[in-house]
Amino acid sequence: MTNLISVERLKKRLENNQANTVIVDTRFKLDDEDAGRKLYLKSHLPGAVYLDLNRDLSGKVFKHGGSHPLPDFPTFIEKIGKIGIDKDTTVVIYDEGNDMFAARLWWLLEAIGHEKVYILEGGYTRWVEEGNEVTAIIPSLKPKKFTASFDENKIVDMQVVKEKSDTDAVLIDSRAENRYLGDYEPLYSKAGHIPGAENYPWQAVLSADGNWLKGEGLEQHFSGLDKTDEIIVSCGSGVSACVNILALKAAGYKNVRLYPGSFSDWISYDENEIEIGEA
Repeated sequence: MTNLISVERLKKRLENNQANTVIVDTRFKLDDEDAGRKLYLKSHLPGAVYLDLNRDLSGKVFKHGGSHPLPDFPTFIEKIGKIGIDKDTTVVIYDEGNDMFAARLWWLLEAIGHEKVYILEGGYTRWVEEGNEVTAIIPSLKPKKFTASFDENKIVDMQVVKEKSDTDAVLIDSRAENRYLGDYEPLYSKAGHIPGAENYPWQAVLSADGNWLKGEGLEQHFSGLDKTDEIIVSCGSGVSACVNILALKAAGYKNVRLYPGSFSDWISYDENEIEIGEA
């Protein structure tokens, strides 16, 4: 998992004052959209800037496109530059723990070709548990010019998902099993999953001790998938799917794409069928 950084490594990086590093706090709660920003204002890692899932990492919600559509990329790229990131910047992202919002920002940055991006393993929680400093001071960052463009090959839309159902492409649903099966649905008007989708809950790529699976653990977890397959990853709204995309790429899967709208987009079309129970 080359896109992870340990608390110890980040601590040493800060102690050595390594230049051109930007730390981003992405804490968020789906049931309280202001909670993450309030947590940040109360305390955060030294020098960290906050990016909000709804305001910064998502676009405007319409009838179709899902509940967390991708942001307008020219606007997103401009915003990234304003917080001090350019093509040479090392970006370290953290969440409350190993949550899904950090992976969303990792994916967005990867989609515009930025390579020096790391997620803090264990997040804010582990940073504090290990006795490290936090602060309420809001940093002053020097804006930079970030030149990039979005790679459209990173995504598929609803129509492509429909077309791929008759091919060898594999559709993954990253939600918890009870939501995939249709036994429980706290967020949307319909329950179940996209027909043919296979369930790989995003939290399953985390081990019992709260670390990400690595090496043989990842290989075993995804052993039912062929590395030559095209893999389309979905979830509820294209956020937790990014956790699985990071894990799949770490395990050596190359042809992996995101369905950004995911289940929330799929059910916005009345004609689309929904599957209940096992695929």
